[in-house]
Amino acid sequence: MPSTPQTITLGGGCFWCTEAVYVKVRGVTDVESGYSNGQTERPSYEDVCTGRTGCNEVVKLTYDPEEISLRDILAIFFVIHDPTSLNRQGNDTGTQYRSGIYYSTPEQKQVADDFIRQASQDKLFGKPIVTEVLPLANYWPAEAYHQDYFENNPNQGYCAFVVGPKVEKFRKTFASRVKA
Repeated sequence: MPSTPQTITLGGGCFWCTEAVYVKVRGVTDVESGYSNGQTERPSYEDVCTGRTGCNEVVKLTYDPEEISLRDILAIFFVIHDPTSLNRQGNDTGTQYRSGIYYSTPEQKQVADDFIRQASQDKLFGKPIVTEVLPLANYWPAEAYHQDYFENNPNQGYCAFVVGPKVEKFRKTFASRVKA
């Protein structure tokens, strides 16, 4: 009997970067860019960019737990973004770029908490981890033009200089996890 697909939602800065990596991860069956964990329901990109919605740019991942564990998904997440930077990733600043893990089950919360606790004990980042771990709330998919953005716009400046290097870092660090 096949396993039941699971979902987890991650905020790691600009969703173009995070999506571009996870669409290449073996075991991840769907990736959708969106917004979550703010006070505004059904926000638009323009709304979120104001910084007044409380919403975070996120990716909702569907994955097969028989092919990839949540722990492995989080290991990738903590390599492709800076979990020690509050409300910023690189030049992108604002609460919409905060580091977050938004869970759907108590088991996912436990895995996330354990992962962060171990990374903190091991001093993996040299600074405190500021990643928030909260239940998923007010999720809304991003506009169609944000979906598969890197795939559809690989030569756009931000994609070439910011997204592309993150995808390459993933490929080099997690070669065994890259989809064929």
